[in-house]
Amino acid sequence: MEVIGMTTKKTSGKSASTKAAKPRKRVSRKKKDIQNLVIVESPSKAKTIEKYLGEGYKVVSSKGHICDLGLSGKERMGIDIENNFTPKYKVPKEKQEIVDELKALNDRSEHVILASDPDREGEAIAWHLARELGLDMNDENRVTFHEITKPVVTESITHPHKIDMNLVQSQETRRMLDRIIGFKLSRLLRKKISSKSAGRVQSVALHLIVLREYEIRKFVSEEYWTIEADVKKGRSVFQAALSKYQGSKPKLKNEEETNQLLDSFKGKPFVVSSISKRKSKKAPKLPFTTSTLQQEASKKLGYGAKKTMSVAQKLYEGVNVAGSMTGLISYMRTDSTRLSPLFVNDAEAYIDKTFGSEFKGVAHEKNKANAQDAHEACRVTNIEYTPEYVKPYLSSEEFRLYSLIYARTLASLMADAVYDVTSVKFNCGEGEFSASGQTMVFEGYTKVYAKYENQKETILPELTEGEVLPEKDVRIEGSQHFTEPPARYTEARLIRELEEKSIGRPSTYASIIDTLQARGYVLLAKASEGSKTKVFTPTEQGMLTDEKLQEFFNSIINVEYTANMEKALDIIAEGQEDYVKYLKEFYGDFEPLVEKAYDEMPVRELERVGRQCPECGGDLVYRIGRFGKFISCINFPECKYSENADSELQSLSQEEKLCPNCGAKMVIKKGRFGAFWACSNYPECKTILPLKEKAKPKPTGEKCPECGADLVERVSRYGKPFIGCSNYPKCHYIKKEPKADKKSANAKAETAAETDNSTPAAGV
Repeated sequence: MEVIGMTTKKTSGKSASTKAAKPRKRVSRKKKDIQNLVIVESPSKAKTIEKYLGEGYKVVSSKGHICDLGLSGKERMGIDIENNFTPKYKVPKEKQEIVDELKALNDRSEHVILASDPDREGEAIAWHLARELGLDMNDENRVTFHEITKPVVTESITHPHKIDMNLVQSQETRRMLDRIIGFKLSRLLRKKISSKSAGRVQSVALHLIVLREYEIRKFVSEEYWTIEADVKKGRSVFQAALSKYQGSKPKLKNEEETNQLLDSFKGKPFVVSSISKRKSKKAPKLPFTTSTLQQEASKKLGYGAKKTMSVAQKLYEGVNVAGSMTGLISYMRTDSTRLSPLFVNDAEAYIDKTFGSEFKGVAHEKNKANAQDAHEACRVTNIEYTPEYVKPYLSSEEFRLYSLIYARTLASLMADAVYDVTSVKFNCGEGEFSASGQTMVFEGYTKVYAKYENQKETILPELTEGEVLPEKDVRIEGSQHFTEPPARYTEARLIRELEEKSIGRPSTYASIIDTLQARGYVLLAKASEGSKTKVFTPTEQGMLTDEKLQEFFNSIINVEYTANMEKALDIIAEGQEDYVKYLKEFYGDFEPLVEKAYDEMPVRELERVGRQCPECGGDLVYRIGRFGKFISCINFPECKYSENADSELQSLSQEEKLCPNCGAKMVIKKGRFGAFWACSNYPECKTILPLKEKAKPKPTGEKCPECGADLVERVSRYGKPFIGCSNYPKCHYIKKEPKADKKSANAKAETAAETDNSTPAAGV
């Protein structure tokens, strides 16, 4: 079924009003046995809300969007560009059954309430539902739930309002911009350089990663030196750094310059010249927005943006806690740091009762100028639901994320942490050395948030002005350093950069990062062999894609233009901009650039392997896929022959391996987790086998403490052994290995070293 989008007209200087399609006349032969039909987005949320609303309400799910732009019209974009950018919507085949069911329920209902998520996408879903069900656009049948708790749900249902057509227009504009840019640039790049796609925000994110790579490659490391004094007094040992020499900050470029200064300090007294003490306060961080939640979850929990949003969605939609379904956090797609006064009152009472009145802080409200303040920060819904209380009802991943959100929510309303800071200066010859110490005198918010912050105390010994420290207790040395290139983006760092530059919306960052990897433009891998931190590195294809986009589309694929586009979408959402006018202006700038690129961008020649395809005789060429370089036939897609470019895998692929299900030849393919055998008869036969036989789990003789099943030793996909429950995936228990005691480990190492040194070599 195809649905033509809305049209717009201006009236007396006011914002554009949307004229919806005439509602279909409802002819029902069925008895109206449903008093109120409530339609939400997700099935799990539907169950929770239906329990809260009780009798008289039936809550069902649309399972997300029910309509999207079709693939009809010019260039199959689903947009009638010549007719004021009229979108042509289509109900996808996989959603038709859901729509039919909703229509049937609508015929049986006295009232329909549209309760999709409280954001632009949710508003668009509500509008599409109203269109498909033939509802009157003037009806006040839209409600929003900023958290899935009984008080909020029952209160919100009593305050319905009309669908916000300004929000709908903003979402439509964003969707059409994404379709126009994505379709036109993707077709161009596929034809010219064999790249898979480009996008409004995706390509700017790629540009940031590529720019950073260029900075790293052209960086020239420079040597520099610093001078520190290791000082001992009593049992205390601390470090003082050379801060001034002859009244100015020293800049030491080499060892020779450093040694000259070190010589000038020899034999000179090391004297305490000044001591200053002050109180220092550290304020808690603001409650979570979508972006800061993704950043903290990445840094503190190791969760990717996609995983964070998936787990948060479950916590928002509802969890069975002590036999009752309840949403544990408020809506997680938000730019706001605001907290509701009702929640603040409850939290302050909890802080007073649990920690004491001196731990109470203030509600921090510091929204950015470009924040969409439609709803609150992402917070827990009930401050009494401590992580320990809800732990039995959550998976390990849910518990860890909930604990982080709980701690951040509570900490944001607590008092500042207070420290005593001592700064000491020392004179030695013409040099001035500085040392500082810090001790906590009041925990404040760190009482609940310390595990997520690096808390470090440095205690200086008692010193007095004019005190001369003995020469034997002061060791002044120089240290060599080299300047380092700018760091590659981690997932958290990239998200922060995108938000700071107002590129896209935090709710889309997870899909952007996922797409860049899926297209083979970037790799997310450990920064070094011993590092746990993963960073983005652009691939050869990613750098080529960025190069061509910047050559022909740098006026549009750039940070400033993309940020201004987001501002324009906000203005449209506020009803202060005609979206058709905006689209026309954009298209007038964009289309000539596309035409120029088709004329002038050269077609990239595929690199020949030097062999012929064994199936059709065509040349074999190298291509870049999602998982790196591979070899395929130049006659693709007519000939689908492919093989691995990896020499070790090529030798393995010479093995004659037949599919155990259909008897066809098995071929080696690369996937997200490495190479595997796949049936050549795909997609008719989808059989896959591991490249190497997986080691069978080894019994340990222990029992699982959670379910009582046997514990077994397995090997992870990274090659590391671990002990887990044999009842996986029903039970996810993994035994934690105790951390080695450093002292005993060092003692063992020393003993081993002594043994090695004292053992005569063989034959001596």
